[in-house]
Order: sequence, then C-alpha cells, then structure tokens
Amino acid sequence: MPANVPYLSKDLVLIGGGHSHAIALRALGMNPLPGVRLTLITDVMHTPYSGMLPGYVAGLYDFDTCHIDLQPLAKFAGARLIHDRAIALDLQTNQIHCAHHPPIRFDWLSLDIGSTPAADTVPGAKDYAIPAKPISQFLNYWDDLVAAVCRDPQMPLRVGIVGGGAGGVELSLAVQRRLQEIYQQAGQPTSHVELHLFHRGAEVLPERSPGVRRRVQRIMGQRGMRLHLGESVAEVRPDRVICASGLEVECDRLFWVTQAAAASWLAEAGLATDPRGFVIVNDALQSISHPQVFAAGDVATMQRHPRPKAGVFAVRHGKPLTENLRRVTQGQPLQSFVPQKEFLILIGLGDETAVASRGRWGLGPAPWIWHWKDRIDRQFMDQFSTLEPMPMVAMPSDPRTDPANAPDLMRCAGCGSKVGRSILEATLRRLQAAQPPIPDTRILLGLEAAEDAAVLRIPPGQALVQTVDYFRALVDDPFVFGQIVAHHALSDLFAMGAMPQSALAIATLPAAPEAKMQEQLYHLLAGANQVLQQAGASLVGGHTTEGAELALGLACNGLANPDRLLRKGGLQPQQTLILTKPLGTGTLFAADMRLKAKGRWIEGAIASMLLSNAAAAPCFLSYGATACTDITGFGLLGHLVEMVRASHLAVTLNLEAIPVLDGAAETLESGYLSSLHASNQQAIADLKEPERAVDHPNFPLLFDPQTSGGLLASLPTPHADACLKALRKAGFTQSAIIGETMGAGTAPAVYLYPNRPHAEAVLGHDER
Repeated sequence: MPANVPYLSKDLVLIGGGHSHAIALRALGMNPLPGVRLTLITDVMHTPYSGMLPGYVAGLYDFDTCHIDLQPLAKFAGARLIHDRAIALDLQTNQIHCAHHPPIRFDWLSLDIGSTPAADTVPGAKDYAIPAKPISQFLNYWDDLVAAVCRDPQMPLRVGIVGGGAGGVELSLAVQRRLQEIYQQAGQPTSHVELHLFHRGAEVLPERSPGVRRRVQRIMGQRGMRLHLGESVAEVRPDRVICASGLEVECDRLFWVTQAAAASWLAEAGLATDPRGFVIVNDALQSISHPQVFAAGDVATMQRHPRPKAGVFAVRHGKPLTENLRRVTQGQPLQSFVPQKEFLILIGLGDETAVASRGRWGLGPAPWIWHWKDRIDRQFMDQFSTLEPMPMVAMPSDPRTDPANAPDLMRCAGCGSKVGRSILEATLRRLQAAQPPIPDTRILLGLEAAEDAAVLRIPPGQALVQTVDYFRALVDDPFVFGQIVAHHALSDLFAMGAMPQSALAIATLPAAPEAKMQEQLYHLLAGANQVLQQAGASLVGGHTTEGAELALGLACNGLANPDRLLRKGGLQPQQTLILTKPLGTGTLFAADMRLKAKGRWIEGAIASMLLSNAAAAPCFLSYGATACTDITGFGLLGHLVEMVRASHLAVTLNLEAIPVLDGAAETLESGYLSSLHASNQQAIADLKEPERAVDHPNFPLLFDPQTSGGLLASLPTPHADACLKALRKAGFTQSAIIGETMGAGTAPAVYLYPNRPHAEAVLGHDER
C-alpha cells in the first residue's frame, strides 16, 4: 500500500454540526488524527451561529454571514459527511440508527445536537407554537413569515413570544424591528405589528443584574411591546394564548423560547442523563456511563460544573472537546476542563445597539457595544469561511497503535487484491437480510447461488440492452454514492426505453481492518441495491478489489421491445427537445473539491442526482418521443451532437432555457471547471462564429460533464406542452423545453441562440 494512503483502523463519529463540533472539525482538519476515520452526521448542511441569529431575524445579516457551511468544513477536516438525522443509538454494538441510512458503526462518538424548548408540558404548545430551537427549523418558519408579510403588508399581525430570558428578549426586539421595517417600507403604519412577551418572572432577564434587567425592560416598554410579566402560559390555541391567571391574548403567531429539553433517544439509549434528558459528562466532556461517548454544547450537562444552556459555553467546549477526542483516539490520558462561572453576554436590541452584562456589571445600550459584538461574531465566523485545502500529508500505513489489525505493508495486485471471502460473505448475508431479493423468474442463478456467473432468461420477443458505468466516489457517504452510481447506470437503459432486469457490481475499497471494509462495502452495496430494487432490477453478482480510493461500477441489463427502442438517431424534422434535469454537477463538484461550493448547492446537486429517470422514459414514449439520450460525461453539447450526427438533422438550442442547478452559475463564473471540461470543450472547434454566443452565462454549461444527469428527448411539437406538464407532475420540476429540430434537408448542426430562435452561431459539421 502506498505510504501516503491512510490506513484507517478506527471510527470517530460526530453527530450534529453545532458550535463545538465546528471548532473540532476545523482543528482536526489542520492536524488530522492518524489512523482514524472521521465522520459527521448532520441533518442540516448549514448550521446557524446562535450569536448572530437575532441579527439575522432583524435583517442585519444575510444567510451566509450567520451560518457555518458544513460541506466545505467537513471536506477540510477530511470527514465523511452523512446528511441524515440520527434517531437512535445502540451502545451495545456501537451503532447509530439514522432516518434514511443503514446503521453506522463507531468506536468513539461525540454528540453536539443542541436542544429544543420544552413545550410538551403545555397543552397545545407543540401543535401551535413555533420553537426557537432547533434554530435551523425556526429560521424556516421565520423566513416564511417574512415572505407572507411582504406579500400582504396590509394585514396586521399579532406576534407572541414565550420566554423572557436573554434569548426571548433578543428575539422579541429583533422580530419587532424587522416586521416594523417591512410595514414601513410598504407605506403601512408600524402599529400593524403587535408584539406580546409572556414571562413567568416579575422581570425579564432573570439571570442578569438588576440594573441590566431594568434598563432592557424600559427599552421594551418604550418600543410599545406588551409585557405580560408574572404570567405562566397554561394553554396554547390556534389563535390565542391562555395564562394560568385567566389572561387570554389573541396571537396570530407564537414563538416558544423557554427552558430547553434534549432529544428523547439519548436517554432511551441508556446514556446517563439529567432530569431534562441532557447527557451527563465528566470534566473531560465524556459520558459518565459510556466512556466511548462524548458530548458538548447544549446537549451536555457537566456533572461537577453545571452551566446555563448558552452559546458561549458551546463555543468554549470546542477546544477541550477536540483535545480529548485526540487523546482518546491515541490512547492518551484525558484532560479536565472547568468552565468559567461568570461570562460576558452582549444583548442586541434589534437596532444596531446593544447592552453588555457580566455578573453585576452592565453597560449600554450603545451603538459601540453592538459594533463590538458584531466584530466578535464575525471573527468567530471568519475561521469557517476562509478555508483552503490542506496539503496532502503522508499518513502511516502501519498503525502500530493497533497491531492486531495492522495490514501487510505490501498489498497484493491481481486477484490477490480482492476483498477477503469473509468480508464478502458477511456483507452479502447482511444485504440479503436487510434487502431480500425480488422474486424474479427471469433470474435463474443470481446473488444467492454463489456460482461463478449469473444466469438470466431473456423472454421471447425481448431484446437485451446492456450498459456499464464505473467511477470514483464524488461524495464521502458510501450509501449515497451507491445510490448515485445506480441512478447513473440505469439512466442508460431508461434512455433507450428499456426496463432494468439485473446488474453486476464492481467495487474498489481502500484497505482497512476487516470489520471496517465490511461496513463500507455494505453501505455501498445497500445504496446501489436499494435503487436497483426500486427500478425492478436484481443485483446478481460482482467483483471487489482494493485500491487507494472508493469507487463503484455497475454493469446493468435491461429488456426492451426491439421495435420500440429509443435511439440517438431518431430525431425527426420539426420536433421539440425536452431536458428533464438541470445542468451543473461537474462545476459544482469541482468547486467542492476546492472547498468553494456552498453546502446547499451540493445538497441540491445530490438531490438532482438521486432523482431517477425511470418515470421520464415512459412519459416520453407516451407522447410519441422518437429519440432520447441521457446527459452524462460528454455534457449536453457532446450528447446532442451525437444525436445530430446520427440523425443527419440540424437542431436549434435555446441557451436561455437550459435549467441550471443552484450555485452552478457562481462556480462557473469563479472558474471552477471539471477536469473533463477541457476535453468536452474541444467541440468548440466545430463552432462557426462562436463569439456570438460565447459570452452567454450558460455557454460553459454545454461542456459541463454530468453525473446522473437528465434525459434529453425529441417528440412531436404538438405534444410538447402536455409532455412537459406530465414530467413536472412526475417530479421533474426543472424539466424544460430547450430547443427544436429543423426541417428536413438541413446539414447536421446545432444552432445556438441566447434567447431567440434561429440566431447566429452554428455548432456541428461544416456543410459539405
């Protein structure tokens, strides 16, 4: 095995992308853990920074300024990113159960999943109140509310906030400021927003000094807020809040910012927890009941040093958590951490002023305190937004810390590089138990037979359609990668109007201890097999080999009526061209490799790649399609030129109509191109007068290689609108009419026009 290929013998898994884990990921990216595979499981790709949340609500920050983008951060750290929600733990087998993945094994686990307001104890609160945590979910509610008020600023709004601590106070001031601004800009009175704050205490900010409490409370009164102090909310109804005193207040929207609670699955797993369900940890941030588990941020309660659930402590946990994760994975003694008792809090008042409070000391309100807070917050966020790929560091291929699992330093080639029999047999048993084979009389001998080859029956009157694809992993999640490869490979069959029957897999796995290789192979095949089974196909066999990088290929078989095959050469005059998916995966993942793609862009690209083309081909056939291809490695232009040449017909292509993945325009503008882009761009040599189209922003997308891209089909123009409507109803929401074929007798060519038909530039063959 090459010396620069890491042999990863242990798994450290982080659940949650909170402040502590963000700090840990950055530190581990700068100084990796030898012999440890790092994994981040998160249900959000952009984690909000709590210190800037009120400023975002008030309209003082945009989304990216106050969110940590976990996609480039995980890549910087060399961590696998699993985009899913953890729902349970098995601490006997050290497995994490997620909503949409097979169980994920770990050797060490760290939790940083935050908290949620405890609304279950108040009738109606869970159904009708909007919790302030998890923050990412709250921001979705808030953005929807802002959009609704912008659409209809004539309608007054009554907003309630339950909780008078620092979080509730900051939120109420920010909410009022933003909504009043919207009404004012629309020419409506600011009195359209009526804000109520409910708090069981006699004063707001009970954890702050009396002087700060009085100061802030006076400001809230001066701004017209209706403070209901000494009131405990007893019931929430769709349109009102009912307090224990009998007070009833009508509210259109209610935000819940009270005492926090923990996810129930932590205690259900057997972890030692406090009465509110938070994980009890020792001075090393290690679970007192399960030493393989660590916890930080809101989800952790330090046994000897309990502190409030505040963002400042989540940030302070980051450094000692990182140090102790490093130590535990390297077999070193853990270090104790004692959090400070007094801490500075800067409370924004929604109008670019703030108050400062520490112990009995307080200052403000003043603009300079806000600018101080703003500078501190931006400095914290800057460390996550200025990431650059770290240089490759040689990792030891001989993990002497774990000699029982140490590999041979010289890895065999040829058939000696196959994954071991025990790994393969255990993986296939697990796969067949989790995903039982589909009964299919066409499969005479398949995966369960363990023969030298699969044996298939071809029904009479059917033609066998075959295709093969193989590529390196473009995402770190092996389960999702397996799904993408299967969708990509099956699209070749769908493009020809064939129905999938079977598939053979070839997998390349990095060398690792047997249990680790088995786990990775299982996730890889489980992802691919899930997609195959959804398409009605069976995995009937395959081959494995060791290599430096994870890779997967599928040889897929399909069956089709030979008289109804869709082919590239079937273009006919005066037809319409429809593309089912947007373009841009090549440039987005090129940017991702350089840590320059936003997480939401990659999330959107993955969602597009996981959209099966299975429903598109029958839709095209039902509307009379005569030609079809799938858009993959050669890009839109490369595949379209193949259709043009095979059909001996010209087409016009509308650059303006091409659907584009979010972020692709930005990454192209920044110059991030796939390594295959230059080769695909050689087609520009056939372009007549390219200067007339080359400046259009969508022009580079013609050469962008796609992974699991859409289908491109031609069909009679009178059927085009109905077909497009059917495609969108089937889930291809970005499908679009992007061009048309020209009349018979035109020389094979692709005419480009930015936004009007039959314009200037010509791609394709010279007219001969």
